Amino acid sequence: MSEPIEIVEVAPRDGLQNERALVSTADKIALVDRALAAGLRRIEVASFVNPTRVPQMADAEAVVAGLAGRSGLRRIGLVLNRRGLDRALRAGVDEVNVVVVASETFSQRNQGASVAQSLAAWADIAAIAQAEHVAVSAVVAAAFGCPFEGEVPVAQIGALVKEIAAQAPDEIALADTIGVASPGDVSTRFAAAAAAAPGIRLRAHFHNTRNTGIANAYAALQSGVRVLDASIGGIGGCPFAPAATGNIATEDLCYMLQRMGYVPQIDLPALIGIADWVQGLVGHTVPAMLGRAGLFPPPAAVA
Repeated sequence: MSEPIEIVEVAPRDGLQNERALVSTADKIALVDRALAAGLRRIEVASFVNPTRVPQMADAEAVVAGLAGRSGLRRIGLVLNRRGLDRALRAGVDEVNVVVVASETFSQRNQGASVAQSLAAWADIAAIAQAEHVAVSAVVAAAFGCPFEGEVPVAQIGALVKEIAAQAPDEIALADTIGVASPGDVSTRFAAAAAAAPGIRLRAHFHNTRNTGIANAYAALQSGVRVLDASIGGIGGCPFAPAATGNIATEDLCYMLQRMGYVPQIDLPALIGIADWVQGLVGHTVPAMLGRAGLFPPPAAVA
């Protein structure tokens, strides 16, 4: 395959934010360094949110500072409001990622703001980031379903994407925050997003809560999406969504993509090793499958 696929590694932020065991700043930096060595370049390293609500992210500034000067690394910081943006810009992030939730109830639970308030914050953040020449993207969270309201209409997603696109972001992502999507949902919603935001790059963010994450990633590829979020080991979740388990595992996704002829620069054995190391950080077995089954063909067979 000649068309590149980009993986955005989210383990240091979305992966760790739901873990009970607090991970040290040094280990977070080491996680990013290991991911970078394995061939990953865009990495969501921290979120600049209220540390009383997400204690795992209390050291965001220290993590970003500790990663300064890494060749090839693009440090992404997640922000929800102007205060978070100011912190992220002072810290020196390379990109900011802004969340707008698709449903009112979850928006209040996740961000303490209405959808309209989040859209207003997004417009303000986008304008400031662009003025500072910092890349900015928006994530439509709960784009495939809400844990409190249930189904989210496709038309609602299209309208939200259209409003977000008015600020000309570098990228818009649709996120299956609670892992309820099917491949058919992916095709339908990304078609609506593409129609609402012509010319803007689209990204997909899937959780594997109901074991459909990899199938959904494939459906996103078939829909023309060329940027996918994933988390080493498949760790992750949302502290404010009941039973929202991990992201799709980076190593599992990259195994599929390499078998299809994509992402040759990603070092799969290294990712397996990182996931094994991550288990020690979080104190439990990670859900990724590749480390359990191993590579195919096995290295001995290749030799």
